[in-house]
Formats: sequence, structure tokens, C-alpha cells
Amino acid sequence: MALAVEVPGSQRRRRRLLRILGFGFGIAVIVGNTIGVGMLRTPGDVATQLPNRELFLAVWIVGAFFTFLAAMNITELGTMLPYSGGHYTFARHALGEYPGFVIGWTDWLSTCGSESAAAVVMGEYLGILFPPLAGKARILAAAIVVSLAALQWRGVRWGSGFQQFSTLLKGLGFFVFVFACFFYRSASAQPMSSTLTRLPHGWTLFVAFLLAMQSMIYTYDGWAGVIYFSEEVQNPARNIPRSMFGGALAVAAIYISVGWAMVHVQPITAFVGQQMALGTAADSIWSGHGTRLIAALTVISVISFMNACHMMASRVVFAMSRDRLVTSRADVVNRGGTPTIALALSTAAALMFILYGGFNKIIGVLAFFFVINYVADFISIFVLRLGRALATSVLWNFEMLLRIAEALSLE
Repeated sequence: MALAVEVPGSQRRRRRLLRILGFGFGIAVIVGNTIGVGMLRTPGDVATQLPNRELFLAVWIVGAFFTFLAAMNITELGTMLPYSGGHYTFARHALGEYPGFVIGWTDWLSTCGSESAAAVVMGEYLGILFPPLAGKARILAAAIVVSLAALQWRGVRWGSGFQQFSTLLKGLGFFVFVFACFFYRSASAQPMSSTLTRLPHGWTLFVAFLLAMQSMIYTYDGWAGVIYFSEEVQNPARNIPRSMFGGALAVAAIYISVGWAMVHVQPITAFVGQQMALGTAADSIWSGHGTRLIAALTVISVISFMNACHMMASRVVFAMSRDRLVTSRADVVNRGGTPTIALALSTAAALMFILYGGFNKIIGVLAFFFVINYVADFISIFVLRLGRALATSVLWNFEMLLRIAEALSLE
């Protein structure tokens, strides 16, 4: 039986969410929200900066290491404040209403914008798979956004089920790609002990590594997806940490395996400057059909990402509405557990981003928002830790005073 969750400040039944999401959804929303368009573009950018196999793989490993470090901090916040709303919830409780309002808006806009950017890319790849659809990327993007909204309107079980199903398909697709690469023997592929080719040295190498890491951080972004649903997750104290680290491990395993598989079938120079490096690797295996196969994998990957963004964005607006920082009507939840007004507002915002422009324009607007959200999270951790330490100290001193008073009264 679904449990209705009521948090401080909510009195009406219409503001309740359903605690029905499990560990499987936590993994699915993290993997689905992380592995998207970035995996297609990033390998070519990294190979351009670091045209060496060992360093190419090292960047993926370092990115995974930083993801685990960040996941440790965000997991602490998620278990400390088990309320839906994502980064907004942390900023609101730690920093106050105004910073929470700012973070809520930036997080909501960045999530809606990320979904719209992915929708545009999905429309472009549908044009590759089906030539009659070529040149209709924005129309297709808008149709997909509205379709996902209609699916989620039926209830959180529908959104959760589709998230888990699409993420499973995505994982299987990447597994097939890695499996095929490692069983393929390419005469052009060099051994892993390859020598440095046109590799910069000294400070130039350091700067190149930093630029490669910049692309990598964008690609790994999304690992905190489950925190948007904290009050909808069953047993959050247990399932949020398990989902965070399990999801981060799954993403790292996929990324590192795919990177290793790519340099197994082609020399690193084959990926330099390629916007669809996975297609280059796949073409060497499937004789010119690899690009279309990777385009199909992209469609599956992107729709999983979009569904996660849809669900996350609506939770941000819902949480802000519940705190009276936006219109109070947005805290309405239907019988299926979906914040319907918040979902409608998020869908409208995504459609406006699609009308605004293509992938590069949207990402250019959103880059600044990503940094603000994570900086606010790390500040919130220190503020909440300090508050908890002060509260503990006050309680301890109060207890000591009671003991002293009791001792004096006995005398």
C-alpha cells in the first residue's frame, strides 16, 4: 500500500507525495540522468586534448573518482534532509529563503534546459535513422517532451516504470557495444603501451588535462538524481546512499568500459575532433552501419535522460510551491502521486527552450547554472554540519547544568 508522506508545513492532502519508489528506481534515475548526450561528444573532445590512450583512459577514471567524492557529500545532505526538491531543499534549509529561491530557480531552469537540449539532439538522430524526419528536429523534440509529460501525468508508477525500462535498455545497448569491441580484432588498433603522439608537455599538458576534465565533469553530471525524490523513496536512510553509490559505480563502469573498448578497436587519433566518436568505433566493427546503430542507442539513451529530467524538474517546483516561494497552486498532487501543475510548468519551460535554439545555444545558457547549484550544495553541507555541532554542544552543556543543579540540590 502506498504511503502518503507529509512534511513540515504541509497540511492539505493535495500536497502529499507517495512513498513508493525503491532502490531500483534510484539506480535507474541516476544512470538515466547521467548517461546522455555527453557520452557521444566527450570522447572526441578528450582525444583532441590528450591524444594518448593511457591519458585518455585516466581522464575517465579521475572523473569517476571525483564523482564518488561528491556523492559522499550529497548523500549526507540527502539523508539529513529527506525531502523532495533536490538542490533547492538543501539551500532552503541551510541558507534561508532567498538563497533557496535563487538555487531553486537555477536548478529548475537548468534541468528543463538540459531536457530540451537532449530533445533537440534526439530529434536530430531520429532524422539520421529515418530520413523523412530529417530537418524536423525541433518539432520532434517538442512532441517527445509533451508525450513524456502525458505519461508522467498518469502517476509516479508510470514515470518510475518507464525510467527503469529505458535505463535497462540503455545499459544493454552499451554492454553490446563494449562486448563487440573487445571481440573485434582491428589491424589499425595499437597496443595499450602506445608511445606519446603529439602530446603536449609541461604546463601545456596540465592545461590540456584540465580542459579534458572540464568535458568529463559535464559528462559525469547527473549522479545526484535520486535526491530530487527523497521523500518518495522507501526507507530513504538506507536506499538513498545505496542508490547514490550504486548508481555512481554503474555509471563509472559503463564510461570506463566504453572508453577502453573504443581504443581497443581504433587508434586514439581516429577520435580526435569527432563529435560522434562512438560512431567512429562502431563503423569499424559493423562496416559502415555503426553510425546508425549508435544513433539508435542515442535515442534510447536520451529518452531515458529526458524522462528523468521531467520528473526532477516537477519536484523542484513542487517543493518551492509548498514553501510559498512560487504560486501555491503548483503543490497539487494527483492520485497517482504526480505534481501535475508543477509538471505542466516544467513542460512549458522545456518547450520554450526548444523554441530558443539548438543544442549549443541551450548549453551555453545552462553552464553557469550547473556551477551555482553545486557550490550551494557544498556550502550547505558546512552550514548544516556547524548547526548540528552547535545544537549538540548546547544540549551537552544543558545536560551538564542539570546534573550540577541536581548535585547541589542533593547537598
